[in-house]
Amino acid sequence: MSTPVLHPAPAASPEAPHTDVPYDLIELFFFAYRDFVGDPDRILADYGFGRAHHRVLHFVQRRPGLTIAELLDILQITKQSLNRVLKELVETGFVESRTGTQDKRQRNLHATATGRELAVRLAQLQARRINGALALIGPEAGEIISRYLAGMIDPSEREKVQDLLAGPR
Repeated sequence: MSTPVLHPAPAASPEAPHTDVPYDLIELFFFAYRDFVGDPDRILADYGFGRAHHRVLHFVQRRPGLTIAELLDILQITKQSLNRVLKELVETGFVESRTGTQDKRQRNLHATATGRELAVRLAQLQARRINGALALIGPEAGEIISRYLAGMIDPSEREKVQDLLAGPR
C-alpha cells in the first residue's frame, strides 16, 4: 500500500475557498479511526457491547482500583452514561466494583479475569494495526506521531493525559 498523497482541498465555493482546511488529513482520521475501532467492534458485538464498554474496560483494566470519579474525568462522559455501561460490565462479570480502602464511600473498579482477557484481546488487535502502520513508515516515526497526537489534545488536558500515559498505577 502506498502512502496517500495529500492534495489541497477543493474550494467549497468561490466566496469561501477554505484552502487552509486539510480535508485529506481529516478524512484519513475518519478512515483510520473507523478501522482502528472496527476490529474491536466486531468482537464486542458478540457480547452485546459497544465502544463505550470498550473504553471503560480499557481504562479499568489498565488502572486497577480506578475510582468512578477518575473514570468520569478520563472519559469526559456523563455519570448517567457511565452508570449504564458500568452496570452492564459488572452484571456480566467483566468488571467488579469494590468499596474503597481509604474511603468507604468510594467505589474502586477492577477488571475481573474475564474482563482483563477481553481488554487485552482488544488491545492486541489495535496494537497489530498500529505496529503495522509503523512498519510502513519506520519505528522512529512513533515519537513524531506521539507528539502530533498529543498536539491535537486540548492544551488544558495535555498534562493530565501525559500523566495517564505514564502507565498503570
